[in-house]
Amino acid sequence: MLRFLLQAVPGAIANPDSTLQATKEATKALVATIKEDPNTALQTLGQNALQFGLKVLAAIAVYIIGAWLIKKIKNAVTKSMERKKTDKAIITFTSSLVSITLTVLLIVIVISTLGINTTSLAALLAAGGMAIGMALSGTVQNFAGGIMLIIFKPFKAGDLIEAQGYLGTVTEVNIVSTKLLTVDNRVIVLPNGALSAGTIDNYSQKPVRRLDIDLPFEHGTDVEKLIDTIKGLVAKDERVLTEPLGEADGPFYAVCDINKDAVTVRTRIWCKAENYWPLYFDLRKVLYSELGKAGFKFAASRVEVKNS
Repeated sequence: MLRFLLQAVPGAIANPDSTLQATKEATKALVATIKEDPNTALQTLGQNALQFGLKVLAAIAVYIIGAWLIKKIKNAVTKSMERKKTDKAIITFTSSLVSITLTVLLIVIVISTLGINTTSLAALLAAGGMAIGMALSGTVQNFAGGIMLIIFKPFKAGDLIEAQGYLGTVTEVNIVSTKLLTVDNRVIVLPNGALSAGTIDNYSQKPVRRLDIDLPFEHGTDVEKLIDTIKGLVAKDERVLTEPLGEADGPFYAVCDINKDAVTVRTRIWCKAENYWPLYFDLRKVLYSELGKAGFKFAASRVEVKNS
């Protein structure tokens, strides 16, 4: 009886009515056997229960050993990729994919150890997988998006990117999502599907970046003297690239705009990518403070009030 029920599990899910009828007939046959020869029937039932118990113990042992092996394999894959200095994003994606794949395989093996017909179960899982896939089409899209991100590598772990309206450093890429750590220490989880199909602004991919600073001054300012003063202040900062380097040019200074309120002087410099934000804030502070001390007056917007 136990053996029959164990073998009937996949079929019971696929066709519950026919299996229910077969179970009733088997139960009636078992009751009839017990009435005719109770000793033999109970002995057979005990043997079946013992066999089933051994199968359960074997399945538990297989699961424990399998889970241990999966953990070892996952760690081995991760360490191997780390030794090869593989990008962290690829490491996290691959390790999660290996873990999920091996876990599904382990579940099938455990079910087979219990004596369940895995052929019927495989057909059931295929049908169920199709239904789940249609219901979770977004998840499948995110999985495909993750593969696209790993193949084309628009960013890597540690890059500062802006995507889907968020700015942050990439900390992890798994099979369905990417994690960003924002500058104010928030963790943002972006779905890979939308991320791979959207615009990604990578601030870290190039080794150098350009920094533009526009400062408005009052009309009548001695522009030549002003630019010479700015050059001297910029030259004092070692983070500014004074000589061409790859895509970077030397510093550039010019009057970029003249309107009724101000004369605007543009300072265009290049620096290494990791120095961009510190230089962005520090240089503005220095220019504002030192140019004011040198007697240069910053312009303010004028509001004209007409008397009616």
